[in-house]
Amino acid sequence: MEKLKVLHCYKTYYPATYGGIEQVIFQLSEAVAAKGGESMVFCVNNPEGKKVEPFHDHHVYRAKKTFEVASTPFSFEAFQKFSQLAKQFDIIHYHFPYPFMDMLHFTANINKPTIVSYHSDIIKQKTLMKLYNPLMKCFLNDVDKIVAASPNYLKTSDVLQQYNKKVSIIPYGVPDITKFDTNHTTDLEINRKFPLGYFLFVGSFRYYKGLHFLLEAMKGTDIPIVLLGASGEEDKLKDYAKINGMKNIHFVGAKEDSVKYSYLSKALGFVFPSHLRSEAFGISLVEAACFSLPLICCEIGTGTSYINIDNETGIVIDGGNIDQLKQAVLTLWNDPTKRSSYGGKARKRYEEIFTSEKMANAYLDLYKEIIGQHNKENTGL
Repeated sequence: MEKLKVLHCYKTYYPATYGGIEQVIFQLSEAVAAKGGESMVFCVNNPEGKKVEPFHDHHVYRAKKTFEVASTPFSFEAFQKFSQLAKQFDIIHYHFPYPFMDMLHFTANINKPTIVSYHSDIIKQKTLMKLYNPLMKCFLNDVDKIVAASPNYLKTSDVLQQYNKKVSIIPYGVPDITKFDTNHTTDLEINRKFPLGYFLFVGSFRYYKGLHFLLEAMKGTDIPIVLLGASGEEDKLKDYAKINGMKNIHFVGAKEDSVKYSYLSKALGFVFPSHLRSEAFGISLVEAACFSLPLICCEIGTGTSYINIDNETGIVIDGGNIDQLKQAVLTLWNDPTKRSSYGGKARKRYEEIFTSEKMANAYLDLYKEIIGQHNKENTGL
């Protein structure tokens, strides 16, 4: 195979949205380009303008959204276009969950090597899940390979357990962001505002992030907690902090990467209280580990406690346990030696498992394996 050509499929992509799945797709697409290959991302979020556009070293096709149901965009245009594009690529890389993608797969009559990155179970839409379940099973049965991001998630996912023999584990990875520039103005502001340090959370303020537990746990303490993010539960959290006179809770909003790196570089520890399985991995934990921060997270049977090993890289508590959360923060706040030990081991675990290079190489190897197997089957070898 002279030049690897990969077609990714997901409901949305940069720069319309920024999330963990988009980050994974971006890193894989750039990794293929770095090896002399070609990647395209097929998504359904077409703004006014070109259908195909370059994005860094790969391309994006944005189909026009016709309507949306339960956060799932549908596109009449996508049926024909996806079928046409699929014929031009060596392998189709789907990103689950996106039910419309399953429909595209079957209507396009795909006869190419296929891989699914299984990013998360469908948690919230339980009623619609009953309707979708037959299509989902057909789809997951039909693809060549399924990838989960942690052994923890494979073990606790009822869906993945049904396909155990075709599941591979490839953890998400991030580049070494400690090498990127921080924001000089933010650095000075942090030094002035937090002379004794602070604990940091980074992420969207969604219902499953457990931030209301964090605020309740920090009530009555003077430990500075910086919350970098926005949306979702933001107003409720701000109201709670205000009503309870919590001047140690600092909302800094959603920020550009250089500002985020400033806050990560100067934090004493990282607290990530997600308490529901909707938090399938926790890339923010990997970023914090990259900066050698001791970690606090919950045991929810997902990637959070695969990244953070209790009593090694940080502290793992029961999901939603306010007393344990408070004690974990107090323990690390009052013990610099333990913070240093956990943080150093978190960085080492990042280097061993969670770099973007390791993730990309593992996927590239899997692409070649699936394509080779598909070619053997088609030639009868």
